[in-house]
Amino acid sequence: MNTLAMENTSSRPMFYSNPVLTRLSRVTERVDNGAATYAGIASKTAFFLLITLVGIVAQLMAKALFAAEPVWQTITIYERYTLALSKPEAILFGVITVAAFISEFAGIFIRRTIPVSGAIYAAGQGYVISFLVFNVLSGYEYLGLEALLLTVAVVLVMSWLYTSNRIRDNKKYRTVLLTLFVGSIAIGLLTFVAVLIPVTRPYAIAMQQNAGLSITLDVIGVLIAALFLISDFSLIQNCVEQNYPKEYEWAAAFGLVFTVTWVYLKILDLLMHMANKGKN
Repeated sequence: MNTLAMENTSSRPMFYSNPVLTRLSRVTERVDNGAATYAGIASKTAFFLLITLVGIVAQLMAKALFAAEPVWQTITIYERYTLALSKPEAILFGVITVAAFISEFAGIFIRRTIPVSGAIYAAGQGYVISFLVFNVLSGYEYLGLEALLLTVAVVLVMSWLYTSNRIRDNKKYRTVLLTLFVGSIAIGLLTFVAVLIPVTRPYAIAMQQNAGLSITLDVIGVLIAALFLISDFSLIQNCVEQNYPKEYEWAAAFGLVFTVTWVYLKILDLLMHMANKGKN
C-alpha cells in the first residue's frame, strides 16, 4: 500500500554531489511492500559499471577500426601527452560525448528514463575514459589502471568511514564541503577571468603552468569528489530505510556511478599532472 510522507524541508541538506541525488532527496513516496533495498541498488550499480566497460571495449574497437586513417589533428596536452586524431575518430568522439551529455540531463529531469538514459551515459563515460587512457595517454596507459585501483581504494575507505560513523552527513559536514566546493569553483572562475584581462593574463598563465600548484589543486579536487561520496551513501541509506519505492533504486545507482566516475577522472587528472611534473 502506498503512503505519502511529507518531509520537513528545513532538514534537507543544502546540496548533494550531483543533481540526480538532489532530486532523489525530495522524494515523498513511501511503500509498505516492494521498497528499495541495498541489494537492488548494488545490482543496478553493477549494471551501470558493466555498461561502462562496454563503452571502454567499444572505444578500443573504434581505435583499431580507424588505425589506418590519416591524422587530421595533433594536440599536445600537459606538454607530455600528444593526441593524434583522425577525422572519423574525432567525429565519433564528439557524437558520443554529446549523446552522453544529453542522456545525463534526461536521467536528471526524467527519472523514468534512467534505466535507458543511465545506460547511454555510462557507455559514453566508458568511451571517454578509454579514449583518455588509450589515446591521450598512449605510452602511459598504466596511469589509467593506477587511477582505477586508487578509485576503488577511495570508495572502500569512504564507505568504511561512513558505515563506522567516523564521518556523518550532518550540517557541519555539508557546510565544510560546500565551502570547499564553492571555493574550488571560485578559483577556476577567477583564473578564467584573469586570462581574459591583458594585465593579469601572464600571471594567470604562469599559475596554470605551475606544476606544483596544479597538483595541489588536483589533490583538493580529489578530496572534494571523495567527500561527496558520503552524501551519496547517506541518500542511499535514506532511500532504503525510508522505504522508497523500488523504482528509485535506478536513480540511487545512477547517482552513485556519477560520483564514482567523477572521482576516477579527478584521480586520473592528478596522476597525469604528477607524471608530467616528473618528466620536467
